[in-house]
Amino acid sequence: MLKKRRLGTVVSTKLDKTVIVAVRTRYSHPLYSKVISRTKRYLVHDSKNISVVGDKISIELTRPQSLNKCWILKKIYK
Repeated sequence: MLKKRRLGTVVSTKLDKTVIVAVRTRYSHPLYSKVISRTKRYLVHDSKNISVVGDKISIELTRPQSLNKCWILKKIYK
C-alpha cells in the first residue's frame, strides 16, 4: 500500500519536535475554469528538530503521534 506524501514549506518551529508545514494545492474550478490555490497546514513530527522556517520538505502519512499529529518528516530540500 502506498503512503500519502506531500511537499510543503515549514512555517513554524515553535513547538518541541513538531513543525507546522503549509502545503499549497492548485486546482481548476469545475464550472469557471479558474485556477484556485488552497493552503492547508499540517503538524509534522520532527524528532531531531533539524528543520528551520522556510525549508522545503517532504512529509509522509504515518500512525498518529498525538491528537492532531499524524505526519512525519521524510526529507529536507535546501
